[in-house]
Amino acid sequence: MEWKLELILFVLLSVMAVFSAIMMVTRRSPINSAIFLIINFFASAGIYLLLQAQFIAVIQVLVYMGAIMVLVIFVIMLLNLQDESKLSEQFSYKKLTSLLLSVLLFCLLGFSVFFGFSGKFTSISGEAEKLGTAESLGKELVLAYSVPFEIAGLLLLAAVVGAVVLAKKSFD
Repeated sequence: MEWKLELILFVLLSVMAVFSAIMMVTRRSPINSAIFLIINFFASAGIYLLLQAQFIAVIQVLVYMGAIMVLVIFVIMLLNLQDESKLSEQFSYKKLTSLLLSVLLFCLLGFSVFFGFSGKFTSISGEAEKLGTAESLGKELVLAYSVPFEIAGLLLLAAVVGAVVLAKKSFD
């Protein structure tokens, strides 16, 4: 197997994504979990860029890392957790054992995927470069999925109107 820059970046970004996902789930502090979630979104956007899906990578950064994470941090700050002693980490042998077993599981999974797919996909189609662009995504949405796209838009509009009506009733 030839180690190209694209393969090295993919391995680094995927390891970063898996590591940040594990750290996000295992942290007790919600702020630390949110930071690891941002790192995970960054790694996912990098993988999308490697797959030539520029539009999805930009949406990943703008929508998820920008808007959604601001809302998550805002909700965490709204909760105003007073008792911070429960958020501290304590060492235990159960945590160490589960960490070692998780690492072993991911190593076995990685080896099986690596040796299962090595050498099977040597070339990529010329049409694959056009799949993730904004132009191809827009054409697909307008030509093939226009009715479900409009239905989803109407559902989102109804949800926004319902939220405004409920919020107005609660303030009155």
